[in-house]
Amino acid sequence: MQVLSTNWALPEHYYSQMELFEAFKEELEGKYHNIDRVARLHSNVLVGGRYLALPVDKLRQLQSFGEANDAFIQVGLDLGERAIQRACEDAGIDPNELDAILFTTVTGLATPSMDARLANRLSFKPGIVRMPFFGLGCVGGAAGLSRTNDWLKAHPDKLAVLLSIELCSLTIQREDISIPNLISTGLFGDGAAAVICAGDEHPLSQKSRWPRVRATQSVFYPDTERTMGWDISEKGFGIVLSAEVPQLVESNLRGNVDAFLDSQGLSLDQLSQWVCHPGGPKVLQAVQNALGITEEDLAISWNSLHEMGNLSSASVLINLAKKQAEQPESGSLGLLLAMGPGFCAELVLLEWP
Repeated sequence: MQVLSTNWALPEHYYSQMELFEAFKEELEGKYHNIDRVARLHSNVLVGGRYLALPVDKLRQLQSFGEANDAFIQVGLDLGERAIQRACEDAGIDPNELDAILFTTVTGLATPSMDARLANRLSFKPGIVRMPFFGLGCVGGAAGLSRTNDWLKAHPDKLAVLLSIELCSLTIQREDISIPNLISTGLFGDGAAAVICAGDEHPLSQKSRWPRVRATQSVFYPDTERTMGWDISEKGFGIVLSAEVPQLVESNLRGNVDAFLDSQGLSLDQLSQWVCHPGGPKVLQAVQNALGITEEDLAISWNSLHEMGNLSSASVLINLAKKQAEQPESGSLGLLLAMGPGFCAELVLLEWP
């Protein structure tokens, strides 16, 4: 499978981390006694600012899961439409040339799904194949790329788009003063990303300067369901986030990557490009420790975390576009990777033409 383009769309409402903390501090008034601890938690995630689906004052007015989900659909459709349009323009195609759309999110629900609701907006062909995914979380961008690769292997003359829409701010639980929720209020942001891909027999696949996907690998860690995810109730999405995540990464990732590369006749020292989901400072450090790579190797991920926070499944796709902007040398091999609920990892081997 050949990547043809990647682009993204962000909400217009941007706030510095300090502005967001001050707003959140007002929400905590009378609920949490140690505001200094919350300030440290927000500072320690190393996020400088984030884009939010709604202005802070409107975000405060949301009173129910239904209202938050309505906002997810309204704002998400606008962002998703813009992301696909931009990616199609970059690829030199029209949206009605797409043969399939794969859609991933973990921050909102819609039936018909968001991909269906975009069909009329973007004049998709009536025969477009739709594959919506919910629940993959932060791993969804990498896993979605893998599933796009799977579909295009079976349909090598076709075009597909992978779309991620994540509006994490709309999942905020203002009454939850647990440490995982306090951390998440300082870590996650909002945005959408789209990747246009072509099968190996499509004419555009031979002209692209973007990487091709050589191979993919999914890894599932047994008995880790409570490591990361949601507790879903009438209040909406309540964060599940274990402190064990960095240790799971550091203990397992190297073996997973070595086994994957060995299956492709490769070794770690043959990789020169890294596209990693910015899960948070401790997760990025765990990736570096596990793989023996440096902060410079993951500079795009660290910068992305600082500039816009963790956008769940959209982040790794945005980082792919940023990696492409560096114009890796012809023949370079790279690894796109992300982890998420399950607990699981997704590995995507990339090769630049």
